[in-house]
Amino acid sequence: MRLRGVCKRYGSTTAVKDLDLEVHSAEVLALLGPNGAGKTTTVEMCEGFIKPDAGSIEILGLNPFTDNARVRERIGVMLQGGGAYPAAQAGEMLKLVAAYSANPLDPQWLMETLGLTEAAKTTYRRLSGGQQQRLALACAVVGRPELVFLDEPTAGMDAHARIVVWELIDALRSDGVTVVLTTHQLTEAEELADRLVIIDHGVAVASGTPAELMRSGAENQLRFKAPRMLDLSLLISALPESYKATETSPGEYLVEGHIDPQVLATVTAWCARLNVLATDMRVEQRSLEDVFLDLTGRELRP
Repeated sequence: MRLRGVCKRYGSTTAVKDLDLEVHSAEVLALLGPNGAGKTTTVEMCEGFIKPDAGSIEILGLNPFTDNARVRERIGVMLQGGGAYPAAQAGEMLKLVAAYSANPLDPQWLMETLGLTEAAKTTYRRLSGGQQQRLALACAVVGRPELVFLDEPTAGMDAHARIVVWELIDALRSDGVTVVLTTHQLTEAEELADRLVIIDHGVAVASGTPAELMRSGAENQLRFKAPRMLDLSLLISALPESYKATETSPGEYLVEGHIDPQVLATVTAWCARLNVLATDMRVEQRSLEDVFLDLTGRELRP
């Protein structure tokens, strides 16, 4: 899957701007971003539901618009709204979707795996929100797609159902299926994704593995315990100018900046000079949430 210079506008609003994106085979890629960032628009263009105003999109070597039927045969799609018939029973719906595939997964096995067996004869409109999400996921993967798009796959699910879905996504990757998912749950993205792309105002503002994003240009911090009210002036003068050292509470110290082996050596040398022993020394990196908020801002989006 490859996007080059993709743009999409709605009147005066630019939903996606000059987006370049590449997803490798058997990779799980998570698209992150605040509300209105352009994630769903990007996915819907890849699925062939929306045509871009500029740029090119290649899905499994095909154009999702001129080769739409051939693309649909090879991908799975889980929409935010579910996309099922309100009066259809859950089991009937999954069997109907499976019937369109030449070599589907066993619908009954999939219902059992996703905890839907007891709801098989329940109409879609009477399913809980989490059950509707799991049925939508089942419909997306029952045809053994090579590439599957999952839009907020665990929205409305409890913790147990979320773990089951995570395990299914891991199994898809192990079977060589490429997965593109959007999610607002940063823990989910960190747990599942091989790579992340953060989108804001239609622009990709960062990409990389979760570990790379949490390390990239990020200040981290060193915490340790030592006797109270130590003189920090020598430590501060020995550290680079932009670093901070404070006693956050009696006997608990914090050094803020990019913590590397040289900084650790500086802190231990300072302790040795004062003839004190630092304990419970630990380096804490920024979380994925910290990175996300730094890149996209902290104001609420409509």
